[in-house]
Amino acid sequence: MTVYYDFDEVDSFTIGVVGVPGSRTFFLQVRRGDTHVTVKCEKQQSAAMATHIRKVLDDLPDDLPRQVLPLASEMEPLGPFEPVFVLGPIGLGYDRDNDRVMVQLEEFNVLDEELDLPDDADDEEASTVRLFLTRAQAVAFCSRTEQIVAAGRPPCRWCGGPVDPGGHPCPRMN
Repeated sequence: MTVYYDFDEVDSFTIGVVGVPGSRTFFLQVRRGDTHVTVKCEKQQSAAMATHIRKVLDDLPDDLPRQVLPLASEMEPLGPFEPVFVLGPIGLGYDRDNDRVMVQLEEFNVLDEELDLPDDADDEEASTVRLFLTRAQAVAFCSRTEQIVAAGRPPCRWCGGPVDPGGHPCPRMN
């Protein structure tokens, strides 16, 4: 089933995790009033999104009044964490007229060539969540994402791979 959410304004756009480092499940959550939409994602997707949003913000002129950052409590995701879809392509942009960062989250879709799908299966659109963030909301999302990603397993100093509490079979240390 295809779902489409379009938020011109949001109360919160945040990231959350369930589980312990090494077996965490990441998700993004958009809230507007009583509506909250959760999308499952990968750690690398969220980290890349934060990096690119920061680049968008850095390229913008700084001639506007400072906006108040959301409170930490506003950045906490709300349960239950039932994702509407798994994240695939991500679109980022900037709406100059409204001074908003646009984020578009699309569903991960795999069409297996060997499956016997009806001819109109290719016409089915992926589920989408599109939202617009103030600069302050974008900064808050980036900061929270960076903190959550950094709270994972520490990287190996030789190979960069994650080190588990029980050890790490480093490929560079034959």
